[in-house]
Amino acid sequence: MSATRASKRLLDTEEAATVAMKMKKLSDGSHYPSRVKVADFDDVSKDILVTAISLFRCLIVTKAPFPDSIADETMLGKDAWREACQLKGVNIKLTPLAIKMLLKCTSHVRGELKTKMRSLTRTFFGFRSSESRDIIRQNRDLVEALKDGSSFVFKDWKAKTGIYKTELLQDGINVMWFANRNDEGIVYNQFFNPMPIKLIALMLTTIECCIDEWMQGVKEDIRFTAITYGSVYNNHLNSLQRFDERTAPYKLFERICDNLHDVARFHAGVVDTPTTFSDASRISDEAIEDAIREHQLQ
Repeated sequence: MSATRASKRLLDTEEAATVAMKMKKLSDGSHYPSRVKVADFDDVSKDILVTAISLFRCLIVTKAPFPDSIADETMLGKDAWREACQLKGVNIKLTPLAIKMLLKCTSHVRGELKTKMRSLTRTFFGFRSSESRDIIRQNRDLVEALKDGSSFVFKDWKAKTGIYKTELLQDGINVMWFANRNDEGIVYNQFFNPMPIKLIALMLTTIECCIDEWMQGVKEDIRFTAITYGSVYNNHLNSLQRFDERTAPYKLFERICDNLHDVARFHAGVVDTPTTFSDASRISDEAIEDAIREHQLQ
């Protein structure tokens, strides 16, 4: 058989195995509203869509939190869909509607992270809501101090020691992706082990946005968009990359990433059993031979 005919037969087989996305039929025969939801699809399509959304959320925060172009974002959407189909063993065709639903998750996941980090940041640094002029001034001074040289990334932000070891970074990762054993950081652990540099940059950018909301001394809502914080993210990413390069002989950043992941897994309730435990519980050949000798002497 020629290569051309073989390729054509393979293509025909793939097309035959591809299933179209299906929407549930409405009992009254009416049309679905313009804003389609996941629940509007049949069970098979819904299962793929839910899985693809989870995968896409993980890909966005670890690969391109602020995508450079719609093409890059779409490529991640296709990757998520392809992997979802492989996981479920069903090849469902990716439609423009499905890709649109996936791409909406880019801003949604950033917004979700911002919402969760807002209260954590406020409590961690001690911002206070008050009409008191003294409190308002203290909030402004605190913002200025935390932003000076990105002091907030240090474990001790006043002394500027323990760079990239702030406990707020770990707290945010725990809450967002490792809340329990069924959370995305555990189910799709391959994206988070070790903790990716782009996710860490996203976390630091989110923390800075939450700090910026207190810039006037009173809490204000600042939109966490690519237009507003894309450049801030790139600055944090560049700083992390420089830190990694300068400390490469000591593997400092590698240790930070590993520790962030390991502590997050523990927070989720996943305890990795050391392999030595299984070796210790293994019955030795000597013990078996002793048992045979004991039997022979009876």
